[in-house]
Amino acid sequence: MKKRKLLGCFHPTLRRKAKEVSVSEETSSLIKEMREILKEEKGVGLAAPQIGVSKRVILVDTGQEIFALLNPQIVWGSKEKIKTKEGCLSVRGVWYDVLRPRKVKVRGVTEEGKDIEIEAEDLMAVIFQHEIDHLNGKLFIDNASFFTKIKLLSSYIYKNYARSS
Repeated sequence: MKKRKLLGCFHPTLRRKAKEVSVSEETSSLIKEMREILKEEKGVGLAAPQIGVSKRVILVDTGQEIFALLNPQIVWGSKEKIKTKEGCLSVRGVWYDVLRPRKVKVRGVTEEGKDIEIEAEDLMAVIFQHEIDHLNGKLFIDNASFFTKIKLLSSYIYKNYARSS
């Protein structure tokens, strides 16, 4: 089987709403492959659409473990916000300050098939929100104004395609 690669921000898969999944051998295999890619890329989170698979699977690196969640959804977000400088493995080299709820509750299914609800705050809350956005066809740069988004995308193109070898 050919190893999947990270998609760049212009790939159409990153703009589609991902489909729900069930616990299966296929899903376990996808999670294993995603874990390898996340470790190689030294990221803190990864969504299946970022490797070309339009399924509702995310990984979050808690610092102690890489945690997989199937069909995650945010069921609550605090009114209190946090502004963090976000980056993305699919928008390499670009950073932007994003304002998000400081705390969230996320529901989903573990890779073993157990229904779970997670309360996250600060960086962990941001990571969950960022990865779940991917499942809904949204990138972190979509939080920017039109002109700022053009600047961010221009920077992405320059850093990833336009530099001479």
